Amino acid sequence: MKYRVTLIQGDGIGPEVTRATCRVLAAAGAPIEWEDAPGGAAAVAQYGSPMPQETLDSIQRNRLGLKGPLETPKGRGFRSANVTLRQELNLFCGYRPVRSLPGVHTPYQGVDLVVLRENTEDLYAGIEHEIGRGTIMSLKVSTAAAGERIARWAFEHMRNRGRRHITCCHKAQVVPLADGAFVDAFYEIGAGYPFIGKADLPVDNLAFQLAQDPNQFDTLLLQNLYGDILSDLAAGLVGGLGVAPGANIGDRIAVFEAVHGTAPDIAGQGKANPLSVLLSALLMLEYVGEAKIVQRVERAIFDVLEQGRYRTGDLGGTATTDQFTDAIIDKL
Repeated sequence: MKYRVTLIQGDGIGPEVTRATCRVLAAAGAPIEWEDAPGGAAAVAQYGSPMPQETLDSIQRNRLGLKGPLETPKGRGFRSANVTLRQELNLFCGYRPVRSLPGVHTPYQGVDLVVLRENTEDLYAGIEHEIGRGTIMSLKVSTAAAGERIARWAFEHMRNRGRRHITCCHKAQVVPLADGAFVDAFYEIGAGYPFIGKADLPVDNLAFQLAQDPNQFDTLLLQNLYGDILSDLAAGLVGGLGVAPGANIGDRIAVFEAVHGTAPDIAGQGKANPLSVLLSALLMLEYVGEAKIVQRVERAIFDVLEQGRYRTGDLGGTATTDQFTDAIIDKL
């Protein structure tokens, strides 16, 4: 059986890191058939949108997607390609597992944290208007239905993965209705999972405690804006956005993605680290049940990182994208 996957190469370093990922998966024997689709700034000239309907249709048809980093042109009225993707396909769960990697030295070791982000509401609903000269009002949207949906996904994920404790993040003391509704939904759904520990923390307190000791946390559940910010903070605990995978998951469709930017300053120079896309592709294979391939590729990645001979510049080495990729393939 082959899985047909929509591939959005992305902008900037996107084509380099997605190409490296495809090479590794091919070497590992992953049964994937790629379907290229446009996205980002490169799609605007031809389609008039950074997230064309053709690409959305491809993902809906295949139900699986992998994408590199996308750029949204600034100052021309385009909605973020990433936000469009999540909202149009109802990919309500932003899934960001954060793990310490062997050979990647940071002040924190042994981090094993899952950050779950509600992807469809909050300020990202994009409802804002000018109520007077120089005064803008942006609306934060929070519904019980969305809170219950992401909470149920979180508890089911934890039940299936054997994770034991979840912390809901909020600022209910400032926005008691919107954030309060999210916390209420969390505890309401959580009542059906008495074997999983539950707590809630204000977002500023959580940020402080993550910086002190991230190992005290297991799984974090956050609204859209808080999740956007703290998922990047969590990536910084284990080496940065270049080593952090991510996914946007709905009821029937999942898109796996690089969580870093397009890095135009190094695009085309062979300096990019492909791990964010590669690890995201492994999440995709895990999602469809190809655990053996995931284990093989992970072991190869870990071996290369542990030996330290081939590392890209962001990890303190001098290896090119191709050299790092070749080293992983050699281990396979």
